[in-house]
Amino acid sequence: MDTLLRKVFGSVSHRSGSSSRSNSNSRIDHFQQMMYIQISSVGEFDRIPIDIFIQILKILGPKESAKLRAVCKSWKYIVSDNKLWMYFLQNQQEPGDSIFFAETHLRSGFPLPVFPTQAPDLSFMHIYGQRVQLPGAIIIDGGSGYCKYGWSKYPSPSGRSATFLEFGNIESPMTSRLRHFFSTICSRMQVKTSTQPIVVSVPLCHYDDTESAKGSRRQLKEAIYSALFDMNVPAVCAINQATLALFAARHTSGIVVNIGFHQTSVVPILRGKIMHEVGVEVIGIGALKLTGFLKEQMQQNNVNFQSLYTVRTLKENLCYVAIDYEAELANDTRASFRVPSEGWITLSKERFQTGEILFQPRIAGVQAMALQQAVALCMDHCLDAELTGDNNWYKTVVLSGGSACLPGLSERLEKELSEYLPASISSGIRVIPPPYGVDSAWFGAKLVSNLSTFTGSWCMTKKQFRLWSRRKQMW
Repeated sequence: MDTLLRKVFGSVSHRSGSSSRSNSNSRIDHFQQMMYIQISSVGEFDRIPIDIFIQILKILGPKESAKLRAVCKSWKYIVSDNKLWMYFLQNQQEPGDSIFFAETHLRSGFPLPVFPTQAPDLSFMHIYGQRVQLPGAIIIDGGSGYCKYGWSKYPSPSGRSATFLEFGNIESPMTSRLRHFFSTICSRMQVKTSTQPIVVSVPLCHYDDTESAKGSRRQLKEAIYSALFDMNVPAVCAINQATLALFAARHTSGIVVNIGFHQTSVVPILRGKIMHEVGVEVIGIGALKLTGFLKEQMQQNNVNFQSLYTVRTLKENLCYVAIDYEAELANDTRASFRVPSEGWITLSKERFQTGEILFQPRIAGVQAMALQQAVALCMDHCLDAELTGDNNWYKTVVLSGGSACLPGLSERLEKELSEYLPASISSGIRVIPPPYGVDSAWFGAKLVSNLSTFTGSWCMTKKQFRLWSRRKQMW
């Protein structure tokens, strides 16, 4: 193999200066793997099976493969093959299907196209070159509970912390509070704010479609941009958390069920845009309520613990959602988990009764819609709105949020919806668990910030923001 590679490099160096004089007339049949390259001017490489040639390119890597395009037209044709460059892209700590989804569905930015670009229309060699040149972005996924932050080029968030402010609270001085929040994150990351663009996930707030709610949402987004541009950030991209979770699941349309810190939101999204006119349903049960209910059960059953941290740890490691709640009551469900500094703690029925309050809120004394009712109502509104000719867009349900990671939740919700809704609507419904667990929104931001067209189609610069602000004042 070493001899073969030396011959490749020798051939490249010999031919790179005279590639313009190459007049190869051979044609490559892309679907016949064993057809030979018939070019008399490349010496010992006259007759190489295409599959062997592709393996050589994979070993050489992207930089050297790109150089081989200068040898002759036939080699240029083979080297430019999308499958080869998808292979190179897959070795960049990101799944190939996620890259393919992002580059075919999200390249244009908002508004997303009705019909995404198909692979034959794209050059993934060109896309690879663009993605390699991206400087990377800082991702800040902050909600009302916890914040995840890190570099877009990293495989996962580099840090987590309690959120320093309630994002959805539109009280003055909002901009200064946001500036403090963002500067604290950048300080922890040890990064200068003037060097990299920043992607911020925007939490859901003000759910209806009234003028007051629209104004509040605009105010929050404007405050985010103002705070970051005051810190000399070169470009900013602010996207809703629910939309990012949907992107992480490789969809641009569907319903996102986001179990947040204080409440659960059922969000219809069409082509990346939240359909506030359809309606965002809200349930007053979130991660905090689930933890609190588990705490109450443990106290009632004389299970000793020292802190709420212990309860949350047990919820994350022992709790699950029963597919059939009544049947599960008759089973022996005891299990133990070792909590640091407290030792082994055993739970039984508390394990599945905690998550059950999402489907039966009355168990916890909460007067609220059940989760399946809220999702079904959202689907009814989507059907009545007739937003597209395809009524299947809202039948994909994506779960997001830490408590949405409870085992069995997606299967139970899918079961409840199939029983609750008429067959005409329930047919084809699919409930997808959080694609990247608690970090789903962060990974959705990673997809966007690593796009080959990120800075041009998704970011706003300070100059663009000022122009937008002036136009808004003129209106």
